Amino acid sequence: MWGLDSPLIKSIPATSESFCDPLAASMTTDVVHSKRFSLDSYHVSEELGFVLSAPLEELPPYYQPWMDIAHRVTELIECHQLRPCIQKMALLSSQFLESYRELRLAHLALSVMTMGYVWQEGENDTVKVLPSNLAVPYWEVSQRLGLPPILTHADGVLANWKKRDPKGPFNMDNLELLVSLPGGDNVRGFFMVTLLVELAAVPALKSIPLVINGVHSGDVDTVTKALWDISESLERMKDTLKLMHIYVEPSVFYGIMRIYLSGWKDNASMPEGLLYDGVQMEPMEYSGGSAAQSSLLHCFDELLGVKHEAKSAAFLARMRDYMPPAHKQLVEDICRQPSLRAFVQAQAYEHLHQAFQLCVTNLLALRSYHITVVGRYITVPAARARQLRGRAEGSEEETVSKAPAALEETGTGGSGIMSFLKTVRDGTRDVLLPFKGEPSL
Repeated sequence: MWGLDSPLIKSIPATSESFCDPLAASMTTDVVHSKRFSLDSYHVSEELGFVLSAPLEELPPYYQPWMDIAHRVTELIECHQLRPCIQKMALLSSQFLESYRELRLAHLALSVMTMGYVWQEGENDTVKVLPSNLAVPYWEVSQRLGLPPILTHADGVLANWKKRDPKGPFNMDNLELLVSLPGGDNVRGFFMVTLLVELAAVPALKSIPLVINGVHSGDVDTVTKALWDISESLERMKDTLKLMHIYVEPSVFYGIMRIYLSGWKDNASMPEGLLYDGVQMEPMEYSGGSAAQSSLLHCFDELLGVKHEAKSAAFLARMRDYMPPAHKQLVEDICRQPSLRAFVQAQAYEHLHQAFQLCVTNLLALRSYHITVVGRYITVPAARARQLRGRAEGSEEETVSKAPAALEETGTGGSGIMSFLKTVRDGTRDVLLPFKGEPSL
C-alpha cells in the first residue's frame, strides 16, 4: 500500500534478476506482438487506471451479517468483542455473489474482519486458527477473484472508496472509506492518499501502449511525447504522496495502524502462519499489505527495463500474486515487449534520450522520497518506541510504544524495509543511459 510499508524479503531464494522468464517471453512474443498493444483487456480504466470503478457499498441482503460486522470492526476491536462476534456468525455460502463488484466488496469486508480477528489483542495474543464460518467463504471468494485470503492493496486502496458528493472531484475532502480499521481518520488518510497516488499515475498508464506501439513501428516522435507524459505523471505521484504528512500522524500509523496491515508470513508474532479452518489441514502464510502490491511501479520498471538484485526481484515477483490477475498479466505482457532502452539508445535523437532519462530520474526521485516517508513513519518511531518501551511519557509517546516489537523497522509483511527500498532505488539508477563517451551497461 503506497507510502509506507514494504513487506518481507527474508527467506526468499536468490534466483533471478528478472521478473519474467526469458524462455516464456520468447515463446509468447509472436502472440503479444500480433496486434497493437492496448489496455482494453486488463481491467484498466481510462479514467481511474487500476482503481476499481464505482465500488459497491452494500452486498445482497443475504450477506448483511458480513457487512454489519465489517462496518463495526473498529468498534468491536476496541471493546474486545470482534472475535466473539465473528465466532457466533452464521456460515454463509458465497454462491449468491454474482458480479465482479460484489466479489470485490465481499473480499474487502471479509479481509478487514480477518485482520481484526487476528490482531484484536495485539502481537502477544494472536490466533492460530481462523474459524470456518469466516475462513471458508473468504477462501471461496479469494479463489474466484484470484486474490489471496488477506487484506491486499487491491482491497484497502483500489476497492475501498466512495465519493461523498458523487459529482464532486477526487480529492481528500470528497473521499470516504467503505470500511475501516483502528486508527481513526488516519486510516482514511492513509488509504485515500494512496488512492490519489494511483490516480496521479493514470496518464502514465495510458501512455504505456503509445510507447510500446511506437517502438514497434519506429515512431520516435510518439515514443518521445509519451515518455514526457509518463515523466510528468511520476512527478505528480511524488507530489501527491506528500499529502501523507498532512493526513497521517506517524505515531498513530506506527503505534496503532500497522499491525492491522500485517500478514502472517515470516512474522515472528505468527511463526507458523494461520490455519484457515475448513479449507486446509495445515497453516498458510501470506504477506501483509504493501506498496509492492501496486501494479504501477511494476509496469514502469518493465517498461523502462529496470532490473533489481536477485533477492529483491524475487520478492517483487511474488507480490504480483497479490494483484488482481488482469493487472498482473499487464505487467507480464509489458515485460515481453522489445526493449525500450535499447530502442532509445539506437536512435540519434536527443529529445528521445532526454525524455527517457527524465522518466528514470523521476522514478528514482519517487523511490527516494518513498524512503524519506518510510523513515518518518517507521524508522524514527521504531527508535523512539525502543526507548519508551516499558515506560510512558505522554499520549503521543504512549501511542508509539504500543507498536508491536516484532515489526520494529520492518514492513507490514516482514523485515529489512530500508535495505530493501534502497536496493530497489539503486536498481532504478542503474537503468539511466550512460553519458556520451561512457560504455553502455
